[in-house]
Amino acid sequence: MNSTVVITTLIYLAITAGLGYLGYTQTKSAKDYLLAGSKVHPVIMAISYGSTFISTAAIVGFGGAAAVFGMGVLWLTVLNIFLGIFIAFVVFGKRTRSMGHKLKAHTFPEFLARRYESKFLQVAAASVIFIAMPLYAGAVMLGGVSFLTVALGLSQNMALLIIVLIVGAYVMMGGMKGVMYTDAFQGGIMVLGMVILLWFTYSALGGIVPAHEQLTAIADKVPAAMIAKGHRGWTAMPELMSPLWWTLISTVVLGVGIGVLAQPQLVVRFMTVKSDRELNRGVVIGGVFIMLMTGVAFVVGALSNVFFLNATGKIAIAAAGAPDNVIPLFIKENMPEWYTAVFMITLLAAAMSTMSSQFHTMGSAIGHDIMDKGMGMKAKDPVRVMRLAMVVAILISTLIAYLLPSFFKDGATIIVNGTSLFFGLCAGSFLAIYALGLFWKGVSKAGAHAGFISGLVVSMIILFFVFEKVSKPLGICNAFFGVPSLGTGTPLKDIDPLVFAVPVSLLFTVVVSFFSKKPDAEHLATCFSK
Repeated sequence: MNSTVVITTLIYLAITAGLGYLGYTQTKSAKDYLLAGSKVHPVIMAISYGSTFISTAAIVGFGGAAAVFGMGVLWLTVLNIFLGIFIAFVVFGKRTRSMGHKLKAHTFPEFLARRYESKFLQVAAASVIFIAMPLYAGAVMLGGVSFLTVALGLSQNMALLIIVLIVGAYVMMGGMKGVMYTDAFQGGIMVLGMVILLWFTYSALGGIVPAHEQLTAIADKVPAAMIAKGHRGWTAMPELMSPLWWTLISTVVLGVGIGVLAQPQLVVRFMTVKSDRELNRGVVIGGVFIMLMTGVAFVVGALSNVFFLNATGKIAIAAAGAPDNVIPLFIKENMPEWYTAVFMITLLAAAMSTMSSQFHTMGSAIGHDIMDKGMGMKAKDPVRVMRLAMVVAILISTLIAYLLPSFFKDGATIIVNGTSLFFGLCAGSFLAIYALGLFWKGVSKAGAHAGFISGLVVSMIILFFVFEKVSKPLGICNAFFGVPSLGTGTPLKDIDPLVFAVPVSLLFTVVVSFFSKKPDAEHLATCFSK
C-alpha cells in the first residue's frame, strides 16, 4: 500500500468524519434526524440526491456492464436525466414537497400512509424497504470493496469491514444532516475523479474520435457466445428482441431509469427543502452531476475493450474475469499511481454517499415507520431507537454483501443485478400509488392497497419463477417445476419484472379506486391545497 493512497484516504476520512460530526451537533429532534429540519440548501440537496443515486453501482457495476453491452448503456443516462432529475424534481418533487409538509410526513412510507390514511401502507412499505434494501446496500458495498481488493490487495472481508464501520458511525450519529453534508462533499470528489478519468482514457486511446473509431473497428472481436445472444459490437445496440437486447432495455435501462422515481431514499430528499424554488435550482445541478457520473462511467467501460485488447489481446470481460472487475483493473493498469488514490477516494465517496442514505432509510423504516407508528412502541428518545434500528440494518446488509458473490455466479455482474432488482421492486410496489396519489384525487385507500399488493406479488412471482437471473440461483422454480425458469426458451426469462408489475399495479389501483369508497373530501383538501 503506497503512502500517497494512505495519506489521501486519511485526509478524506478526516473531512468526512468532521462533516458527520457537524451534522450530529445540529441534530436536536426527530425531524432533524429524518429530514434535516426541512431547511437544506438546494445545492446540497441536489448533490446529495445525485450522489445517493449514483453509487459504485453506476461507476463500477454499470461501467462493467458497458464493457459488456457497449455504448447502448448510455440510454440509461438519457433516461436518468429526463426521469430521475427533470421529471422527479419538477413534476414529482414539487407535489411531494408540498404534500409531505402539509401531511407532516417524515419518511416515504409515512408519506404514503398519510396520503391514503392507511397505517397498513406505512408498515407494508417500510417492511419492503427493510427486507429488500439490504440487497441493494450489499451490492453497493461490493462496489467499493471491489476496488480496494484489486488496487490495494486487501481481503474482501477487511475492505468490507472498513467501509461499514466508517459509514455506520457518521450516519447513526448525524442523521439526515450528517448524511447530506457528507454527500455534498463526496459528490464534489466524485465529479473531480470522473472528469480526470475521462481525460486520461481519451488521452490513452489517441483522442475522442480515434478512440471511438477503434471501438467500432473491433466488432469482430465479440465472442461467439455473445453474438449468439444478439451482440453486434460495442457501438451498436444488440439485435432487436434478442436476449441481450431484453436485458439491456428492460433490466439495465428501464429497471433503473424508471425505478428511480420511486426510490424511498431519494423521494424523501424533496421534503428536505423549504420551497419549490429550491427544487428548481437543483435541476441543473442534478442533471449535470448525473450526466458526468453515468456518462463517463459508461463511455470508459465500453472503451476499456480497446485498451485491454491492445494491452493483452483480450476484450475487457476476458481480461478482468468479471464485469465488476473491469473498471478497477482498467484504473490499476492504465492510470498513473497518483490517480489510483484519487479514484479510490472517488469510489469510496460513491459507495459511502449511497450507503449512508440506505442505512438512514432502513433505520427510519424500522424505528419510525414500523416500531413507532405501526406498532405504537412510543419511545422517550425516538432518535436513539432509530440509531439502534440502523445497527440491525447495517448488520443484515453486511451479511448480504458476503452472500451475494455466491448467489450471482457465472460472470454475472453482481452490482448491476443487485441494484436493478431493488429499483425494479420499488417501481412495481410503489410507483403507481405514489404517482397517482400526487396527481389524482380519485385514488381510494382500497385502490392504493390493491395497487401496492398486486405490484409486489407480480414482482415476486416473476423474480422467483420467470426472471432467470434470479430464479436460477434462487432454485425455488427448479424445486417446484424442475426447470430454472418457467420462461426458459422464451424472451420472458430475460425481461425485468418491472415491465409486468408496474402496469398491473397501475391497473389495479385505478380499477379498484373506481369501485370502492371515495376518499374523504376534507382530507383531499388538505393534501391538494395550495
